[in-house]
Amino acid sequence: MKDRRLFLVLIDLLCINAAVIFAFAVWSWRGDKEMRDLLTTQAYWFPLLSVLWLCFEYLSGLYDLRVVAQLRATIRALAQTFFLVLVAYLLIFFSIPTELPRGIVVYHGIAAMVLIALWRGAYIRVAPFRRRALIVGAGNAGREIARTIQTEFQTHYDLVGFVDDDPAKQGQRIEGLIVLGTRADLTRLVAQQRVAEIILAITHNLSDELFRALLDAQELGVDIVPMPLVYEQVTGRVPVRFIGESWYVALPLTHASSSDLYRALKRAFDVTFALIGLSVFALMLPFIALAIKLDSQGAVFYSQARVGQGGRIFKVWKLRTMVRDAEADGQAVWAARNDPRVTRVGKILRRLHLDEVPQLWNVLRGEMSIVGPRPERPEFVAQLEKQIPFYRLRHAVKPGLAGWAIAHGDYVDSVEAARVRVEYDLYYIKHQSLGLDVWILFRAIGHVLAFKGR
Repeated sequence: MKDRRLFLVLIDLLCINAAVIFAFAVWSWRGDKEMRDLLTTQAYWFPLLSVLWLCFEYLSGLYDLRVVAQLRATIRALAQTFFLVLVAYLLIFFSIPTELPRGIVVYHGIAAMVLIALWRGAYIRVAPFRRRALIVGAGNAGREIARTIQTEFQTHYDLVGFVDDDPAKQGQRIEGLIVLGTRADLTRLVAQQRVAEIILAITHNLSDELFRALLDAQELGVDIVPMPLVYEQVTGRVPVRFIGESWYVALPLTHASSSDLYRALKRAFDVTFALIGLSVFALMLPFIALAIKLDSQGAVFYSQARVGQGGRIFKVWKLRTMVRDAEADGQAVWAARNDPRVTRVGKILRRLHLDEVPQLWNVLRGEMSIVGPRPERPEFVAQLEKQIPFYRLRHAVKPGLAGWAIAHGDYVDSVEAARVRVEYDLYYIKHQSLGLDVWILFRAIGHVLAFKGR
């Protein structure tokens, strides 16, 4: 996957710098400067705009291979990138003296957007790096990865079919793919179909015969990748239903939070962000509190028990958004979109995510982090631990205000929705880094600005 991202970066750089030349040409055409002078005296705009565009492209998701595979998502991310670059440029323009007219960056941005959109569209259509892959195992795991790749990752994979030892499946078409043979045919099919990757969708221990067949295929230069790892790359989730006996795939055996440097940097970021956020919130609180009081009876704040790192129980603080005694019978109830218990002011607070801001106090106390899995109520945890494999692994890190699951998912109002969130959370725990934390926080801010509330 790294080679595809590198290719995307290199061609994007060509487009960005071609757009700089176009902007200089417009500047020169207006008669202000000669093109030759611009290329010598204003050359610093090439690296500056390249850095700005690449950084904001990354934050907007343009190097997420799931976004890369969809033209509509690519265009949306490009528009967001252009907006961010424009804001950054205007900050530079008004803070640092520059000869470049304000309109030039608009010409550059439009040219860059058009060029990148055209070449990304061609990339999706031509799909130059599609890997020919063979799926070993046509059971539930094999069906799931075939369906997922064909709906979300078709640009990156060319699936040639299945291999399965079940005689009843031979020659059958499953998820649009034919079962081409058994393990005995594996090496022949690899050579015949020019297979570059075998996706191993077997959830039980491998037989000796299949293991030897896979070794023979590997000696032919074929990559062998377990289905859960491919599923992670495609969806950004750990498929807890299909791990089977390969339990180690779900465990974050080594992750960033085990690094002293990462923990120190993340804690410093958490404290700084929490102090700034609480200071701003203090200025807004009198007006918010008045609105809550005028809208409905009850306290401004409320607290609720949640499960934190290591299974420890703590109280999370929020602004009240529901009617008083929303759970009068004392039974925990799933929150839901368009929940009738939510007040009029509560709907606005949820839309802007302002009801979550008091949790910055939990961040300051060290009970939560800015980025991490959302903390769940003990009543639901007790239930979900029995129904969802590896659920307890969510508690390996501090819960957070913003999370990988929140950037992709919706309300958790059922066991199935909770399973999907767990799959996202396990992915974050396995892959957490400062870069991923920044990306998640950026997405969370984008949701707030776009009023994508709950």
